[in-house]
Amino acid sequence: MDAAFDPWSPEFVADPYPAYARLRAAGRAHWYEPTRQWLIPHHEDVSALLRDRRLGRTYTHRFTHEEFGREAPDAAHEPFHTLNDHGLLDLEGADHGRIRRLVSKAFTPRTVEDLAPTVRRLAADLVGELVAAGGGDLQAAVAEPLPVAVIAEMLGVPEADEERGLLRPWSAAICGMFELNPSEETARRAVRASVEFSEYLRELIARRRREPGGDLISSLVAVEGLTEQETVSTCVLLLNAGHEATVNTTVNGWRTLLEHGVRPDPGKLSTAVEELLRYDTPLQMFERWVLDDIEVGGRVIPRGSEVALLFGSANRDPARFGPTADTLDLTRADNPHLTFGAGIHYCLGAPLARLELTTVFDELLRRAPGLRLAAEPVRKPGYVIRGFEELLVEV
Repeated sequence: MDAAFDPWSPEFVADPYPAYARLRAAGRAHWYEPTRQWLIPHHEDVSALLRDRRLGRTYTHRFTHEEFGREAPDAAHEPFHTLNDHGLLDLEGADHGRIRRLVSKAFTPRTVEDLAPTVRRLAADLVGELVAAGGGDLQAAVAEPLPVAVIAEMLGVPEADEERGLLRPWSAAICGMFELNPSEETARRAVRASVEFSEYLRELIARRRREPGGDLISSLVAVEGLTEQETVSTCVLLLNAGHEATVNTTVNGWRTLLEHGVRPDPGKLSTAVEELLRYDTPLQMFERWVLDDIEVGGRVIPRGSEVALLFGSANRDPARFGPTADTLDLTRADNPHLTFGAGIHYCLGAPLARLELTTVFDELLRRAPGLRLAAEPVRKPGYVIRGFEELLVEV
């Protein structure tokens, strides 16, 4: 049955949902030899395992690589792993709890609320330029620059810094390592981006220590208990996680709306955004290590294994979403999708992503009511983070 799952096939990446249905029908846990992972396709299991402390994003807080039956990472990739391993997403145990508490002090609901006027201004400017041009690439013109600009403003990256234009390329290079079995060239790009991004952030942190401002880096610098590496890794994670969901949900969402020939009710936009997040989630898979033996559907998955939690499949599971699980319903009220995860690794930036998405959809619906596709979009080859190369539209 693992033949239904082929993350390197363009046809599968274009529409993985029929394969997910076959996986769900065939059982609750499937061994997939090409990546040596257990595929978990059901909503109930994915939701439970996200909260299960017998699994973790890392294992090094409890085991050495040898004890866990794994090889140490390639030493040539060390800059990427140092950057990644000190971020919230890949920390477990006491370190995760400590850093999440410290970062949460600077990343409060009030912070997101205060950003609303900035998000509205940026979205209005970008959509205005797209409309004035009569259309263009929605991804390059609106979807990408909005969340990157918001994160840059949050972090306090000066507009005058030439590195501001490198934030998106750095992030894209680093996120390439989260795909399945990344190539050595992908790893080299990620390492180079990790080194350059880290060097820039260390310089910016030093500036904020000398001259604090009202930005997030100044707030993090002022928090006692965060090391410089943890601060750097937190900033990179906020950029990577803070814009990938917004970029791909904006583009995937508009592709879905245009394909179905529907538009959300402006008065129920937040409900529609939740449905777009569920219907075609940008993050299809989330991986976890098994720290102690678990059982899923009668199968014992031993310590040292890796599970692949299939968010895309869980979000289309009829056992949770009923017979309309594969149907786009922009008024769906009961919508416990797992796009932002669950448990201790629930996305810290989810409120900001929701603010950006509702704002940019509102601007496009109001100012470009006749938006239509100018060309059939081409999917990116990546499966884990799933999106398009571009979305050409006409106004």
